[in-house]
Amino acid sequence: MSAEPAQLEPTPQPSLSAAKMACGPSPQPEGEPVTTSQRTRVSIVIPVYNERSTIEEVIRRVLAVDLGPTVDRELVVADDGSRDGTQQILDRMRTDGIIKVHTSLINLGKGAAIRFGLEYATGDIVLFQDADLELDPQEYPRLLEPILTGQADVVYGSRFLRPTRTVPLVTRLANTFLTAVTNLLYRSHLTDMETAYKVFRTDVLRRIKLRCVGFEFEPEVTAKVLRQGLKICEVPIGYIPRTQLEGKKIRWHDGLKAIYYLLRYRFGSIGK
Repeated sequence: MSAEPAQLEPTPQPSLSAAKMACGPSPQPEGEPVTTSQRTRVSIVIPVYNERSTIEEVIRRVLAVDLGPTVDRELVVADDGSRDGTQQILDRMRTDGIIKVHTSLINLGKGAAIRFGLEYATGDIVLFQDADLELDPQEYPRLLEPILTGQADVVYGSRFLRPTRTVPLVTRLANTFLTAVTNLLYRSHLTDMETAYKVFRTDVLRRIKLRCVGFEFEPEVTAKVLRQGLKICEVPIGYIPRTQLEGKKIRWHDGLKAIYYLLRYRFGSIGK
């Protein structure tokens, strides 16, 4: 279904101290840089499947974000076998050095697309961006800052750290439950395990062996990060959800799978 790109309202910028409060103690010596060079490269990995109506606008917004004078960006788009014309749009937008595109011949799942995308990522930091318009790329500076300043190795953007009326009750209850299960099993203090905005130091992410194929990427990577003793810093983000008619793909049974993988990686091997 084709739809006009959603118009995101300007996201209120909380104070820096408020964002830091959700990070907890620094997992590394204070002030340790993410790279020893004067510049930092961020690889923005975008898994996509049949997002003809939004992918061009998402890429435009990603390229428009001001990351600062010392941060370079690299876009890696992993097309998971789209059949709606998404690939033709990506071919037209491909720019050497800025946009790299991996194309799967068949649809495998979000997790598989992310793993393919990571093969192309060359940055010091990896940031995951969905191909819809539910989240605002203007949040990037806030998401990157804890890593750039040496406060954290892993950052999650939380949709629930600030009051919001945009999240449907069913979505809120499901995410609250899955996050509570995560906190119970892993003794963590997260507010949004299922968030799509996840940011990692690349060297940290490379140490995690991912096996995911579908939407289980979120619980798998969270479980393996926490099992390795890494702290997850959360910063507040905005959120404009879309409906299934507008292209939302996650379903109720993906929640059951999330519980399974949280249990599996809590009591089984994490396959380092």
